Amino acid sequence: MESAIQTVLIYALPVLFAITIHEAAHGYVARHFGDNTAYMLGRVTLNPVKHIDPIGTIAMPLLLYFATSGAFLFGYAKPVPVNFGHLRHPRRDSILVALAGPASNFIQAILWAVLFTILAAAGVDERFFLEMAKAGVLVNLVMWAFNLFPLPPLDGGRVLVGLLPPRAAWTFSRIEPYGFFIVLGLVVAGVVGSLWLRPLISWGYSALGLLLTPLNALLS
Repeated sequence: MESAIQTVLIYALPVLFAITIHEAAHGYVARHFGDNTAYMLGRVTLNPVKHIDPIGTIAMPLLLYFATSGAFLFGYAKPVPVNFGHLRHPRRDSILVALAGPASNFIQAILWAVLFTILAAAGVDERFFLEMAKAGVLVNLVMWAFNLFPLPPLDGGRVLVGLLPPRAAWTFSRIEPYGFFIVLGLVVAGVVGSLWLRPLISWGYSALGLLLTPLNALLS
């Protein structure tokens, strides 16, 4: 139990930042391209309270963590409302709004990796901070990869809707009301993890290693 509580504390801050900045990024980019819906509802903010869903962000992940000893986690935040009809160029801008969230997670993964590299180079041996930096990288790479899965209502699904021809896009978008349950089923079946998350996260770690090469050379 003590180990589980420590793990929750290590992941709490990275998860909070990852979710908050992800959702705020959607709202900020939507506002930039002409839709003020999220802004008017107070969702273009770094206040995590505005983005946390009590069930999906707190209760469900904690329950699954303790019930499966950390083997299976799943959760979600309050989705940022976007009126795509208000965007100046709906098809193009909807793709950019969708990509804003995963992009923010990849940037955060870079920042956490930079922090870990600096702490390690400085000889900091406090396990809690090192593990938190590593958790920040993992959490954000998972969110980045998972949200790019090409099925609505995930961001990757919205990107695909924006790229498809109008008739195909309309047909595909009709999946959205059932998309959450389809994705959840694919996650439980292990399809998302084995065929999507692992390859993409592996690529993400490789990209981070490449991006941090100059910093590692500078600190060595």
